[in-house]
Amino acid sequence: MLLTRSGEAGKEHTTTQHIHIHARTLASPLPLPMSLFSVTKRAPELVGPSEPTPAGHRPFSPNDDTNPALRFFLEMILVFGRCGDQPEPAKAVRGALARALVPYYPVAGRIVADADDASKLQVACTGEGAWFVEASAGCSLAELEYMENQPHLVPKAQLLPSPPQGVDHKAVPFMMQVTEFKCGGFVVGIKYNHVMFDGLGIGQFMVAIGDMARGLPQPTVKPVWCRELVPRLSNSPKEPPPMPLEPVAPFKFEDRTMDVSLQSINELKSQFVKETGRSCSVFDVVAAKLWQSRTRAADLEPDVDVAFLFPVSVRKELGVLPEEGGYYGNCVFPVVIQAPSQQVVNASLSEIVSLVKDAKDELPAKFRRFLNGDEEHEKPFGVKSLYGLMGVTDFRRLGVFEVDYGWGTPKYVISPSVDDNPMRTVAGCTILNSPAPKEGVRLVTNCVVKEHLEAFRDEMKKWAQLL
Repeated sequence: MLLTRSGEAGKEHTTTQHIHIHARTLASPLPLPMSLFSVTKRAPELVGPSEPTPAGHRPFSPNDDTNPALRFFLEMILVFGRCGDQPEPAKAVRGALARALVPYYPVAGRIVADADDASKLQVACTGEGAWFVEASAGCSLAELEYMENQPHLVPKAQLLPSPPQGVDHKAVPFMMQVTEFKCGGFVVGIKYNHVMFDGLGIGQFMVAIGDMARGLPQPTVKPVWCRELVPRLSNSPKEPPPMPLEPVAPFKFEDRTMDVSLQSINELKSQFVKETGRSCSVFDVVAAKLWQSRTRAADLEPDVDVAFLFPVSVRKELGVLPEEGGYYGNCVFPVVIQAPSQQVVNASLSEIVSLVKDAKDELPAKFRRFLNGDEEHEKPFGVKSLYGLMGVTDFRRLGVFEVDYGWGTPKYVISPSVDDNPMRTVAGCTILNSPAPKEGVRLVTNCVVKEHLEAFRDEMKKWAQLL
C-alpha cells in the first residue's frame, strides 16, 4: 500500500534547494573550485505495510514510554556506492520498506497517549505507514568524498526526511529518505523515535529492510514485541536516576572527528597483555584512551570525581525475552565507572583499561542485584559536576554497518545525532567503523569546550589521525 501525501490530497510537489559547497580531496589540503550542490526532493509519501496487518493498541515497556530522556528523534545517514545496473535504488528501498512493515507493523502505526494514563505512551497499530522521501542530487558522491572526511559538508536536512507541513512528526515512529546521486551511488537518511527503538533495535529494523530488498521472504531475525515482559531499568520504580544537584547548564562542546588505525589499537592491546597478562577488546582500549585524554584536557580539580558511562544491552540478562532475539525496544543498562580526576589523569593506560574491562565483567552480577531491589550499587549520575561526566556509544555492532539493499554494505555511516543544537549537557563520543578501506575505528567526539580543545587534540593526536 503506497499513499502519496502533500499539501493537497493527490498532488505531488518537487522542491529544489541549492547550497554552495567546497569539495576537496584528501590528497590536497586546498579546496577544489566551488561547485553547485543541489538536492531535489519529491513530496513525502506514506509507505504502509504491503499486506494487511493487525490493528489495535500495543503497550510500550516502562523503559520506552516513562523516560522523558527518550522522547526524541535520532538521525542517521548511510552512504552507499554505485548500485550496479539497477539505477533506481529509491524504488527498491521503498518496496522493501513496505514489506518489512508487515512483520514490524507497530512501526507503521502512531505513538499516542495511553487513554487511561496520559503520562504513558502506546502505539496505535493503524497501518498508516512510514513517511518516505525520494530525492536526487546534482553531483556524484566522489565530488563529496563520499562525505567521509567532511561529513557535514552537505547540510543534513538535505539528506534527511521530513513529513509534510501540518503533520505531527512526534507521533511517527520512523521516516526514511533515499537520495540518488549521478554516479549511481545513493544515501539513505533516517529519523526514528527513540521510544520505539534502541540502538540494537534500529539496526535490526534497517537490516530487515535490506533483507526484503534482496528478495528474502522474511527478515533474518524475526521481530518480537514483548514490551510487557521488560521491567523498568532505572534506579527507582517511579523516578529516573538522580541528576547532579547543581543547575543543569548546557555546554557548547566542540565537534571533532578522528580515525584510529587498527595498528595503533593492536599496539595498546599488546601492551595491556604484556603488563597484566589479560586480554582486552578494541572497545576497552578506545574507551580508556578517550576517557583519560578527555579528563586530562578538562583540567578539573584533582579531588573532583569524574564518571565514564556507556550503555550495554541486557536482553540476555533479563531472562524473559526469546533466546533467538528479535526484541527491538529499549533494553539497555548503564555501565558507570567513577574515580577521582587525579587518579584518571595519573594512571597508566593499562590501569584505565582494567577499570573499563572490570566494569563490563561485573555488569551481570550488578544487574542481578539491581533486579532484586538493591539500588545501592547503581548511581550513574553521582558526580557533582556534569562536566565531569562523559558518555560513549559504540555503534559498530548494532547492525547498521551490515545493512545491504543488494549492492553491498555502506561505505560510510554518519554518526547518529539528535539535532543540530550545539548546546549539550553531557560530553559524548560515538564509536564507528572507519570508512573502507581503512581498518580501525572512527571517533566522533563532542566532549570538550573550546578552551580545552587544543589540549584534547594534543592528547589524541599522538594516537589518532585528526580530520
